[in-house]
Amino acid sequence: MSLRRSIVVGAALAAASVALVSCAPAPEGEAGDEASESCVRMVTNSGGLEDRSFNQSSWEGLQAAEEEFGVGAEAIVSTGETDLAPNVAQAVESGCELIVTVGFELADATLDQAGANPEIAFAIVDETVEADNVKPVVFDTAQASYLAGYLAAGVTKTGVVATFGGGNQPPVTLFMDGFVDGVAKYNEVHAAQVRVLGWDKAAQDGAFTGDFEDVNKGKTLTESFIDQGADVILPVAGQVGEGAASAALERDGVSVIWVDSDGFESLAAQYRPVILTSVLKNTQDAMVEIVGAVLDGTFSNEPYVGTLENGGVEIAPYHDLAPLVSPALEGELEGLRQAIIAGEIVVESPSAP
Repeated sequence: MSLRRSIVVGAALAAASVALVSCAPAPEGEAGDEASESCVRMVTNSGGLEDRSFNQSSWEGLQAAEEEFGVGAEAIVSTGETDLAPNVAQAVESGCELIVTVGFELADATLDQAGANPEIAFAIVDETVEADNVKPVVFDTAQASYLAGYLAAGVTKTGVVATFGGGNQPPVTLFMDGFVDGVAKYNEVHAAQVRVLGWDKAAQDGAFTGDFEDVNKGKTLTESFIDQGADVILPVAGQVGEGAASAALERDGVSVIWVDSDGFESLAAQYRPVILTSVLKNTQDAMVEIVGAVLDGTFSNEPYVGTLENGGVEIAPYHDLAPLVSPALEGELEGLRQAIIAGEIVVESPSAP
């Protein structure tokens, strides 16, 4: 299919209804005329545009693509389940050639619209949809959360760490599997007995808040973990994770490992003292790469899989809590990173992409 068409994703600042603007071509004769006629639409899931997670990071990537390629970019914000399918339909009606959808909630609507519009390129973030014109953008976060689990086990003072999710879904439990395995590796290397609350990898079951928006649920669950001795918490729950940071802030010696983006940068500054690290998904670079592929005609439905090797996943700097990480522990983490990249350690999960 011809992919040299419109891509738009403009900033959606209204919640319930976001006006779609058409791409304005550059003045005739200026360089980049073709690119400036291109546009991309992004449809968020119900977490909204500023979710401090992959809606936000995907949007940042499309803004970077807008700057690099001169395309127009606009986001359509979903505020609830009933918005999802209409918003994807609205994105298609915009006339843009690339439609980016974010999260498992949008899988069905993406598949429906992709089937009805085979000439349009689609990309879906953090979910797999099988269609000739849909590119899944997924991340093997278990690799990076393995490092985070090893780190947590290395800095805990109580010998207890914890994790919880927003829902029992593969993109969530993938983090939790890697985290548990990282703790187990630390126990093996150091003959330690660090315990993980909140996730049983063998049973694929654990603690979930049931949504990704209710911050109070995250705080209540984290407080229960702290009461059981946990002093490092990994919330995999979008905005709900802010509740974990709030609980940690109120209790001495408790830290949080954020996910998707660097929580030290994306969360309110008040939480910086409790952010140990973050398990990162480099959605930004993936979005730039996909927009470039659409523009140069090389777009395909081959999944983009972020790994430690290609920089698609990683753990963030330790920022204010760097003093907790000894040079020896940092050396061990680097050794594990290289072993995973080399294939000497394979981090396994039934949720792996």
